[in-house]
Amino acid sequence: MIMTKKRIAIMLAIVSLAVFFAPGCYKGTTVDLNQDLVITKDISFATDLVPIFEKNCSISGCHAAGGISPDLSTGKVYTSLTTSDYLDLSNLKNSELYGFVSGNITPAMPIGGADPVIAATILAWIQQGAHNN
Repeated sequence: MIMTKKRIAIMLAIVSLAVFFAPGCYKGTTVDLNQDLVITKDISFATDLVPIFEKNCSISGCHAAGGISPDLSTGKVYTSLTTSDYLDLSNLKNSELYGFVSGNITPAMPIGGADPVIAATILAWIQQGAHNN
């Protein structure tokens, strides 16, 4: 009987610890970006954004040719973003592209979590007219 009570106590302790620590393993969708981060330089699509898309987005299983839309591979990224509803030049922060990279739309992109520098760079590019420069 003592052994049974001891086993029950151990099992309750294990379950309690699992319940306590389990929420720490969950990745939430709320992203707190530094809203004070402002990009003041001119953003070049080719020099500043294409490398971001190549490194973080246009990879196997993601936004590469034949993958998830939009196709963000080097030769197609500008057309993919500008011929769909990913940019809203009249309401910049409501642009779908900015929504994903800022974490305001889930899942936050790039995979692994929104990056404030990437989000600010993309927002600056959109603010500057989203040119193919």
